[in-house]
Amino acid sequence: MASNISTPKSIQDEQKLANYTKTDVSDKQTLLAVLQFLKKNNLKDTETLLKRETGITEADITEETAGSTESEVSHALAAYKSHDDPTLYEDHYTDLKSFIESCLDVHKVELSLVLYPVFVHMYLELVYNQHDRYAQTFFHKFAPDQEVYYQVDLQRLATVYKKEHMERNQLMDNFKSSKFVIKMSRDSYNHLKRHLQEKQMKLLLTIIQEHLFIDVFDGVPRNKQQIISTSGGLLGEAERDANKVKVYYGLLKEPDLNIPMEEEEEGGDGEEKPKKKKQKKDPLLMKKSKNDPNAPSNTRIPLPELKDADKLEKITAYREALKRVQLGPDNPGSICFYTLLNSWQGATSVACSEDSSLMAAGFADSAVRVWKLVPEKLRSMKSQHDLSLIDMESDDVLERMMDDRTASDTKLLLGHSGPVYAVHFSTDRNYLVSCSEDCTIRLWSLQTWTNLVCFKGHNYPVWDVKFSAHGNYFASVGNDRTARLWSTENYQPIRIFAGHLSDVDCVVFHPNSNYIATGSSDRSVRLWDVFTGSCCRTLTGHKDTVHVLCISPDGRFLVSAGADCVILLWDLSNGMLIAQMKGHTATIHSLCYSRDGRVLASGGLDFSVKLWDIQRVMAEHDPETDPNIPSAIIVNDNPKLLFGSYATKSTSVLCLHFSRRNLLLACGPMTLKT
Repeated sequence: MASNISTPKSIQDEQKLANYTKTDVSDKQTLLAVLQFLKKNNLKDTETLLKRETGITEADITEETAGSTESEVSHALAAYKSHDDPTLYEDHYTDLKSFIESCLDVHKVELSLVLYPVFVHMYLELVYNQHDRYAQTFFHKFAPDQEVYYQVDLQRLATVYKKEHMERNQLMDNFKSSKFVIKMSRDSYNHLKRHLQEKQMKLLLTIIQEHLFIDVFDGVPRNKQQIISTSGGLLGEAERDANKVKVYYGLLKEPDLNIPMEEEEEGGDGEEKPKKKKQKKDPLLMKKSKNDPNAPSNTRIPLPELKDADKLEKITAYREALKRVQLGPDNPGSICFYTLLNSWQGATSVACSEDSSLMAAGFADSAVRVWKLVPEKLRSMKSQHDLSLIDMESDDVLERMMDDRTASDTKLLLGHSGPVYAVHFSTDRNYLVSCSEDCTIRLWSLQTWTNLVCFKGHNYPVWDVKFSAHGNYFASVGNDRTARLWSTENYQPIRIFAGHLSDVDCVVFHPNSNYIATGSSDRSVRLWDVFTGSCCRTLTGHKDTVHVLCISPDGRFLVSAGADCVILLWDLSNGMLIAQMKGHTATIHSLCYSRDGRVLASGGLDFSVKLWDIQRVMAEHDPETDPNIPSAIIVNDNPKLLFGSYATKSTSVLCLHFSRRNLLLACGPMTLKT
C-alpha cells in the first residue's frame, strides 16, 4: 500500500490537477520524441501506425517542435517553486533529524531513510528559487551526514548550484521526473505522519507529498540489515508492485531426440568380447523434457527451427554432461587459467564458446582476437572457385569446404574504430558478436572470418552484448541508458528497453530466451520481457555500478555483482533477495554457474577466483517466505558460503566459464606491477 502524508483537501485537489497535467504533458512529450526517432530512422510505417493509435497530428508535432525546450524544462521544474522563507529549510531539516534520533531504535532505522531524499529536494528547491547562498550552506552542512553510497551522487549534485544548471543535469532529471521510493512499516509511517502534522511543517509536508513514494507494509519494522540489503538505488528501493508480474522462468521443453546408446568395449587377455550397449540417464537432463508449469510455451516468441547440425550438437552435449563432475565443498574441482601476456593493447573483455572450444578477446586498440582451445586449428573457407569444385553430396562436405592452408592458432578481426568492450559467441559457434566505443555492434562470421553486418542504433558507446541460447537473437546495452534486442536477420533493433536512470552496463539472456536481465550504474537490476517489451522485475540492493549478471541453469535465480564487491542472489519468481556473498576486495567482473547449478564462481580485479556453495544457500532458504512482508525476509550472508579462493599473481579475472564436464576455465590479462 502506498501512502502519502495527508494535506488539506484544497491543497490535495491542486496537487492532483498539477500531477495530472504534468503526467499528460510528459506522456505527450515522450510520444513526440518517439515519433521524431522513427522519422529520423525512416521508419514510416511504424510512425504512421503510432500517429493513428495516439491521435497525434502533424500539426501537433509542428506546434510542439516550435515550442522552446526551455519552457518544457521550466514546466518540469515548477514543482520546486516555493515562497517559503529560505532560513526555514535548515531549521526544518534539523528538526526532522532530531525527531528521528529521539525515536525508538525499532523505528529509527526505517525513518532515517527519509533524510536523504528530503535533503536532496530541499537543496534543489533552494537552488530553483535562487537562494544560492542558503543552498550552499545547507548542502555543505548536511551532505557529509548522508550514506556513503550516496556520496558519488551528491558530488554530481554539488555541480548544480544555480538555477540555470538544473536544465541539463542527468541526476537532476532523474529526481524531478521520478519519486524516491521508501518501504516503511505502518507503525513507523504513522509515527512520522503524527510528528509532521503536530508540528505543522508545511514545507516538509509538501516535499514528502510531491517527491516521495512511501510504500507502507503491515508487519514489524525492518532491522538495519534488512534495510541495507535492499537500499542504495539511485531513487531508493523497488516498489513491491514492480515485482508482481508473473515471470515464466522455467526452461523450454526440449525436442525429442533419439540419442544413440553409448557403446562400451570390454576386452581383456587379447580376447575380443562382444560390445555391450549401456544407456545412462542424467536426472538433470531429463528434467528439461518434462512439461514445466513455470516455463513459457516454445511458441511464445519466434524461434528458428532446429537444424540437423543443432540436433547433433545437443546429442554431443548430453553425452558430455553424463561425464560431468559434481562440484561442492568436498570436491572443488579444477581450474584451467589462461593468461593474456604482453597485452599492451589492453584486453577489455574475454568470452568462451558454449562447448569450451573457442576463446575470444576484445582489446582497446579496436581489435578482436579468437583462439582455439583444442588441438584443431582455426581455418577459413576455400575460395569461391574451389568451393564450386566440391561434391556437395559427399558426407564430409563441411570438412572439404575448409582450407588447410589458412590453418592457424589465432585469428584477428578488424573493423571497429574504438575499444571493444564485449564479445560473445553464438551457441552454434558460427558467429561472434562484438560491441565498441564507436557506438556499433558487429557480427562476424567464424567460417570466413569477416564482418557480416555492422548494427547501428545506439547513440553512445555500447558496453555489453550477448547472444541468446536459442536462435539468432542478441541483446546490447550502452551509455544511452537503453537495452536493445536484435536479430541477425534485421539491421534495426526489434525491441528497445528503456527505464534505467543511468548507463546500462551489462546484459544477459535468460536460458529460455524469453527474458533479458540488465545491470546499470543506477545500482539496480531489471528483468525485461522480450515478448511484451515491459520491465517485470526491478531489483535494488547494490551500492555501486552493476558490472556482471548470471542466471542459474534452471532459470529461477539471478546473480549480480559489480563495483561494490558484493554478490547478490535473487529469486526471479518473486524478486526477493535470498543471499549476499562478501569476500572480494575489488570490482567483480565475471560470474559463472557450474553446469548443475550447485556452485558459483566469481572473479574480478582483486586477482582471485572464488567458489561459492549455492546448494547450501538453497538448503537454508525458506521458500514459504512472503515477499510482500519485507520484515519477514531473511538474507543469507553466511561467510561459510565461500569454500574456495584461488589467487593469481597479478592477473585480473575477466572471464569464467564451466565446461560441460564442470572444468572451470578462467582468463584475464596480466597486470604489470610498477
